[in-house]
Amino acid sequence: MDEREFLADRFEEHRAHLRAVAYRMLGSLAEADDAVQESWLRLSRSDTDAVQNLGGWLTTVVGRVCLDMLRSRAARREVPLQTHVPDPIVEPVDTADPEQQAVLAESVGLALLVVLDELSPAERLAFVLHDLFGVPFERIGELLDRSPNAAKQLASRARARVRRTDDEPEPDLGRQQQVVSAFLAASRGGDFEALLAVLDPDVVLRVDAGANLAGPGVSKLVHGATAVSAQAARFSGLAPFARLVLVNGSPGIVNAPEGRPVAVMAFTVAGGRIVEIDILADPDRLAGLDLPSLDG
Repeated sequence: MDEREFLADRFEEHRAHLRAVAYRMLGSLAEADDAVQESWLRLSRSDTDAVQNLGGWLTTVVGRVCLDMLRSRAARREVPLQTHVPDPIVEPVDTADPEQQAVLAESVGLALLVVLDELSPAERLAFVLHDLFGVPFERIGELLDRSPNAAKQLASRARARVRRTDDEPEPDLGRQQQVVSAFLAASRGGDFEALLAVLDPDVVLRVDAGANLAGPGVSKLVHGATAVSAQAARFSGLAPFARLVLVNGSPGIVNAPEGRPVAVMAFTVAGGRIVEIDILADPDRLAGLDLPSLDG
């Protein structure tokens, strides 16, 4: 085995971790893969003989790559996105490892990614690297060309925003599934009162249909149980085609008439009611997701 093959093998040992960091930083699975690939290119061009902790070094590199991508994304965006839902990770309910799913839901729930999208690139880097992956503020400060104390303040501001929108999600996956199943049954039956019963009065609905308006609805942000129930009633025709799945470790739904996915729905449950529904209905992005088999 030559030196490059040895380096490639060592990189592969860290690939899953690096992809996890990049996904939390970017909220996009495709961009996360691009960031990981760029970190490999930088590793292959670097002299790492003096690097004692390759995993830590690579985490810093992928963090820097993601920071540049976030800044570039912000610079390209002439107007803010009306409503944006990050890429979901969708898995079958019956094959998931409950322990792994609990970790996934806690650390990278779709609702958390939505909040992270509202942070500045520097705040997001500081929060993700420190709070989710334990990177010291000294290294984060170096990435941002700021002092460790300034990096700590960035993470603190980000943490405050995350907590302000955090409804302490229901920890029991079975209870979450019961609530989502009740929502699905009410939607299928067109039962407005039953929908109101499972929705928090202040529930938030996000629909990201992208630029294509041919999906189940246009991009929108809806507040309140009555308004959200009305939206659910409009889409009741899709309810018979819904399949229960796990979305980022929490109960969700894939709507797939004739096996063709038209929407992925993620639910946040707290206090026995649904407090947030995030729907990705962008056909182009749905086509790029690795969705479980929807037969049957």
